[in-house]
Amino acid sequence: MIFNTFAYFVLFLLPGAWVFRQASPRWKPVVLALTGASFYVYFSLSAFGGTAGALCLGIFLWEALVSRLYRPGSHWCWFGIAQALAILFVFKYWNFAMSVLPGAGQPFRWAEAFLPLGISFFTFEFIHYAADRRQGKTEGGSLWEYLAFILFFPTMVAGPIKRYQDFLATLRLPSTDGARDFERGVTRILVGLAKKFAIADVMTAFTGHLNMTDIAQAPRWVLPLWLLAYGVQIYVDFSAYSDIAIGSSRLFGLQVKENFDWPYLRTNIAEFWRHWHMSLTRWLTDYVFVPLGGSRVASGRIYLNVLATLLVSGLWHGAGWNYLIWGLWHGVALVIHRWWAARRVADKAGPASQVGSWLLTFITVNLGWAWFAMDHRTAFAFFQRLLFLD
Repeated sequence: MIFNTFAYFVLFLLPGAWVFRQASPRWKPVVLALTGASFYVYFSLSAFGGTAGALCLGIFLWEALVSRLYRPGSHWCWFGIAQALAILFVFKYWNFAMSVLPGAGQPFRWAEAFLPLGISFFTFEFIHYAADRRQGKTEGGSLWEYLAFILFFPTMVAGPIKRYQDFLATLRLPSTDGARDFERGVTRILVGLAKKFAIADVMTAFTGHLNMTDIAQAPRWVLPLWLLAYGVQIYVDFSAYSDIAIGSSRLFGLQVKENFDWPYLRTNIAEFWRHWHMSLTRWLTDYVFVPLGGSRVASGRIYLNVLATLLVSGLWHGAGWNYLIWGLWHGVALVIHRWWAARRVADKAGPASQVGSWLLTFITVNLGWAWFAMDHRTAFAFFQRLLFLD
């Protein structure tokens, strides 16, 4: 986790926020862009070395140059979307695709593959900007404003996934209440760090057992407890990242939207997704579900659109069969919920019904984490033991 390192706070966040606040409006985007580029080079060099680090930064510079060609209705926007997806595919999915395609074999796979930091997050921001420019939903902004958007380091590697329109508004009119912003920003950062260290990291003592050997040897009653611990860990981990990113943004006087809103308290799977990783859900809705036809088509087609959208969500999280199955798991759950909600007679649900709905949603979500926590073979073994099928 980059956000809990000494370098993040001392080399980039605090100096960057101070310089940004001192800079004139004209130079604020430049400060953000250069600080973000330095951040990305520093951590890419630490992770991959010089050549790979330079290549990673080159992705951003290339995208920035291409973005200057975008106009409402322009075919260059389609090119921008295609090249962003191609870059993501080469780095993240090439080896997985070669393992799936018959006859591809080892010679066609990356021998020393590496995954650029945050590529899944910034690729979605690339696509969003190109799609919205084509539809005339956002202005182009200056080159430095666009670079500030894509290189804004608090959200670069772990989200939330930003929208250019929202970011441009807060960049051009940031908060000037430095004392209040510092208090709220530091408080939010400390909350995120506490969640990370005191809860998420503690849960790894249990989630580390989700492997083939331990699953085969453990008592059955322990298995759901391990999976429940993983459900706690992943929620606290993900929301802690968002807390630190939102708090860090506040130090600059910038607003970043909330990303989690107590998703485990929701009483159906649709509400869970409206409150879990909300920036991702909104992105998938706007740029996958709606272009496929959304809810404006026949019910059977709607179900296919839901399944396709959640499969994209699964694949976005990782290149593996387990992530596709996880996406399918949630897609099927959403289809069942939509089908049931369309046929249920409207009534006022009582407390017992609400509790039952919450429990069913909670169990569905947490069982689904098996596909996220383990490769598909290990997850199958987990369910075999859990359901007395071994």
